[in-house]
Amino acid sequence: MNPFLCFVLQAWNPSSCQVSSMETSRFLRDYAVWEINAFLWISLITITYFLSYKLFKLFKLWNQACKIPGPPSPSFYGYFTTLSKQNLTEVLSDSHEEYGSIVKLWLSPKQLLVSIKEPEIIKEMLLKAKDKLPLTGKAFNLAFGRSTLFASSFDKVESRRESLASELNVRLLDRANLIATKAVDHIMAELHQNMTKGSINCKMTSQHMAFTLLGATIFGDTFLAWLKSTIYEELLMMVAKDACFWASYSVIPFWKQGFWRYRRLCTELKWLTQDLVQQCSKYRQYRHMEPSANLGMEAGVFLQDNISLQEINGRHNVRDESCGNIMSLLFHGCLTTGGLINNMLMRLVTHPEIQHKIYSEIIMAKKGSEDKAQPVVEKMPLLWATIYESARVMPAGPLLQRCSLKHDLRLKSGVIVPAGAILVVPMQLVQTDDSSWGNDAGKFNPYRFLSKTEKTSASPNMDASIAGFTLLFPKCLSIRSDLFMLCIVC
Repeated sequence: MNPFLCFVLQAWNPSSCQVSSMETSRFLRDYAVWEINAFLWISLITITYFLSYKLFKLFKLWNQACKIPGPPSPSFYGYFTTLSKQNLTEVLSDSHEEYGSIVKLWLSPKQLLVSIKEPEIIKEMLLKAKDKLPLTGKAFNLAFGRSTLFASSFDKVESRRESLASELNVRLLDRANLIATKAVDHIMAELHQNMTKGSINCKMTSQHMAFTLLGATIFGDTFLAWLKSTIYEELLMMVAKDACFWASYSVIPFWKQGFWRYRRLCTELKWLTQDLVQQCSKYRQYRHMEPSANLGMEAGVFLQDNISLQEINGRHNVRDESCGNIMSLLFHGCLTTGGLINNMLMRLVTHPEIQHKIYSEIIMAKKGSEDKAQPVVEKMPLLWATIYESARVMPAGPLLQRCSLKHDLRLKSGVIVPAGAILVVPMQLVQTDDSSWGNDAGKFNPYRFLSKTEKTSASPNMDASIAGFTLLFPKCLSIRSDLFMLCIVC
């Protein structure tokens, strides 16, 4: 009989007045053993259930992945140990040629990568799979803090992004060119000063151009006059560079000194962001007090027309989330815009004949424009075509990544992509596909866009004939206007 039951029966037996100390000790020892056994059994059942659930999901993933065409895994660990950023595009190119428009690659036993090359399927995928990779969201959160604009789950940021885009796009139409012109003047002054000191790095210069353009667009002249902007740019890139490494840890690596040094850099970056916001707030108050002293100065899209950071963040946890949104927006925009500027400048340098034609086009547009500093956009189709062709031949990033975190993705082609799989679009392969762009798809030829941009030079994204490209091209008004103004001045 169970020792516990025996003890209870003896305790309630009228014939026994007391239990001997030996029996009590034996009971406590047996009861402790019983408790330990019960705990071990519960732990075993829980762990078995957890592992069985994980194993079931793994077998389900393997079963679903077997139906997707693709090369066999070279080892149990997949392609993770053999792939790098340099040869991933080459592997995907070879795989698409052999297996079709949808291929799979095993990065690890439980991590599947699915690459899509067909434009129609890409459209469908982007409409159905809108989440970011969990590691990306974790990295952004670690580096920049909480954000209502950048998160892994698209449902959490959809409404905020749509409201922000509608507000900013309306106001950017009125004054983005003026802000961009001042920013470009500031950039050119710094560029001429650096050129006198020696050679300059095109990639770093393009990054600085993008950072200055975005900062001036968001914060206006206050950003251009801010003395800490150079330190802020260096710190922003440094923090973002190491974010993915520290976010890859499943458990916070509190035992590593490098992690705490990184956290101190994140805190310093946040302080600088708060300082910039305070400077903008002081400038706004000064504009209200002395409106005559601020003629010709711009406040930026966050401060003019009562667009405050509180409206962007929904009026809760404004201080923390506003900093996270600003840092994420600056980094993400700087990374994309800087890459586009770098590619565009390199193409202009290697094609001087196009550069001369664009220069002549700008001169002619200025002669026919009432405002000589801001010529009419519609009169410069070759410039627009050069911008789009630069983005097509050499996109800002090698891969466009998406993920469906909760549900399996069912495509019209019949392919079912398991939930949690990494969905990628090899940008350069799609935008240099011979079947879509002709035999010269890999060559730089802006004239392919010329007939289209002559009709709708300011909005080529509306042309359905190049929908596969325009779906991937940045549609932000500020990026397009900044690139355009930069080309005019440069």
